[in-house]
Amino acid sequence: MIKIENVNLIYDIGKETETYALKNIDLNIRENKFYGILGPSGSGKSSLLYILSGLKKPSSGKALYNGDDLNKIKNKELSIIRSNDFGFVFQRHFLLDYLTSLQNVLVPLNSNRNEDINRAMSLLKDLGLEKEMNKMPFQMSGGQRQRVAIARALINKPKVIFADEITASLDHKNAFEVMKILKKYKKETTIIVVTHDESILEGVDEIINIWDGSIIEDKKKLVNSCSK
Repeated sequence: MIKIENVNLIYDIGKETETYALKNIDLNIRENKFYGILGPSGSGKSSLLYILSGLKKPSSGKALYNGDDLNKIKNKELSIIRSNDFGFVFQRHFLLDYLTSLQNVLVPLNSNRNEDINRAMSLLKDLGLEKEMNKMPFQMSGGQRQRVAIARALINKPKVIFADEITASLDHKNAFEVMKILKKYKKETTIIVVTHDESILEGVDEIINIWDGSIIEDKKKLVNSCSK
């Protein structure tokens, strides 16, 4: 589904000090699987997520989606892929303060069709937010706002969900609840979660360990760093 081949991401190219965010990355992402990208702060895990989703272009190497090189796709076509095929959830929920939960979920569709409203309501119910549908973001807890963001990411039935440190601002109870909710949708979509907390990745299909911009096999070294 998504394949990256010998990818490097370099900042300050041509300057005296170049910074490698990613080094010689090869990776295959398969359909309907749950992936965790695990690493400490500054390890390159978010950069890897951005390459996989086409939000960033590699300095060298290829990032392929369904066989198409994301680096060669025109920006307009890439924007359509991200709108139709991808869903995004970030550490900050980015909900619009002046819209209700239900309205926020419908934002990606820009639609008032009954079938879309019913899907949004169904998602919120499934995420335990039946009573919060008409609440504004400031009227909800952090965990509830993050669940609204997940519903918004799922509204267009994406083929891939990209989630970047979505539990970092939550307590462990809410973090595990958010991950439990995401796992329910694994049969419908591929899910890729970036985190520094290995404990929330219990039950995922594959953990991609990243250290200093490289995928590593030395899991002990990585876990010790993440736990500091």
